Amino acid sequence: MTCEKGSMNKYRVNMMNFSESVKMEGKSKQKETEKRRCSEGPGGAGSREVVKKKRKLQDGVSPVRRNEKGELVFKDFPEFRPNMTPKEVLQAGSFGGTYFRPIYSSITKQNYKDVWKELPEDWLGGLDIAKQVASSTYRKDVNTYKVKCGGSLEMWESSGWIVPQDPYGWFQWYCRFHQGRRTDDDERQVGRWAKCTGPKGRWRNNLITKIVRSGCAFHNCTVSPVVRQTLQHWAYRLTKQDYDMGAKRVKLK
Repeated sequence: MTCEKGSMNKYRVNMMNFSESVKMEGKSKQKETEKRRCSEGPGGAGSREVVKKKRKLQDGVSPVRRNEKGELVFKDFPEFRPNMTPKEVLQAGSFGGTYFRPIYSSITKQNYKDVWKELPEDWLGGLDIAKQVASSTYRKDVNTYKVKCGGSLEMWESSGWIVPQDPYGWFQWYCRFHQGRRTDDDERQVGRWAKCTGPKGRWRNNLITKIVRSGCAFHNCTVSPVVRQTLQHWAYRLTKQDYDMGAKRVKLK
């Protein structure tokens, strides 16, 4: 694979923006909040439940800190070290804009909509909810790497990965976990993350191997954009330090 200088420069800009977002927090503007409310229409009983859940999730939550590698540190789950917050995953462009779309869950036998309203307002600042968060149509141009990835909700349900408390799946669990909720399902969900993108995770090492064999730089997004997008959905972006460590184990063909 030929390394493209233009793509690498573009990716460096993206990485700078990502680093800057780590430092910047704040509430979204009031007019953005009003715009979302107007575009989504009146709430109803389901929306009131979402608001109650939002208040419960945010009650008494301590800020999540990062270590020297930029990984998020959860003291009660030290092995769980994503390097993207839920806000950063959404703001970067993920799930084709569909994650919090209206769904029918075959697990709970219920319909869900407006679940995005339980998220902190600043997580959604500047996003077009109808296109980037709760769209029923998958748009790959919404994604960071402009590719489509991931299976359907029906596939995840039939595989046994979805449980009633988080009918949307892993990212919904992560949003709630990050806000302070703790449940009996946490160990399983952290284990799923580790198998996907932990130090020995399948997709992290798949990407590292492809980069090494391509001869390109670790941040060249032309190397396996689908895997990069997948990792982002699991709250991880490959770093130089992680790449250097993983590259030592890769055997050249």
